[in-house]
Amino acid sequence: MGPMKRVLLGMLTPSSNTALEPITSAMVAGLPEVSAHFARFRVTEISLRSQALGQFDIAPILEAARLLADARVDVIAWNGTSSGWLGFETDEALCARITEETGIPACTSVLAFNEAMQLSGRKRFGLATPYLADVQERIVANYRANGYDCVAERHLGHHVNFEFAEVTPEEITRMVREVAKASPQCISTFCTNLRAAHLVPALEAELGIPIYDTVSTAVWKALRLCGVDTRRVVGWGSLFGEWH
Repeated sequence: MGPMKRVLLGMLTPSSNTALEPITSAMVAGLPEVSAHFARFRVTEISLRSQALGQFDIAPILEAARLLADARVDVIAWNGTSSGWLGFETDEALCARITEETGIPACTSVLAFNEAMQLSGRKRFGLATPYLADVQERIVANYRANGYDCVAERHLGHHVNFEFAEVTPEEITRMVREVAKASPQCISTFCTNLRAAHLVPALEAELGIPIYDTVSTAVWKALRLCGVDTRRVVGWGSLFGEWH
């Protein structure tokens, strides 16, 4: 038997994000044939101000996707949560455009989180983010309009994207424990610049509730699209073992 065919995961990354690249690479480190490759586009602020919303216009994202296509990646994932407040249809449209322009399958953190809830029949979720109150309200309303019930939420009131990665493990753990008190069917640490994914196994063991981190969901779905058995990703929580 010859060497395993390489699997190249392309990830679209907010320019100010310092969490998702090391976490993604650590997640796939145990899969010798898999590597992750990143392209940035400018995102520095998360708010509902027009210039912040304009950061997610499709043109610069598609330009970043075309650069990933040069590396002949097997999948292109938007590793970001913008459709949480912009509307899920923005991610659906982005995936369609990426595939149309590059011929490469595409996925996103948020659509993957939604798929994980669909596959497991979970509709009542808890939400932990670093975001502003109005951004959080928009996310909750968006989910409600799509048939998902956010039963508890915590947010930290930050808007500078770089600062999200400075949130401490203690703050993340506190938020997750607080939303767990409402007995949601699952909890999301919802922000790809939150260094939360490595905390998931211990928190799942403590709380008995599945936790779907948005960096994890992007990796999970990207691997599924490439035909990689996600059970091989060990030590990052129940998401990777539930469906394969």
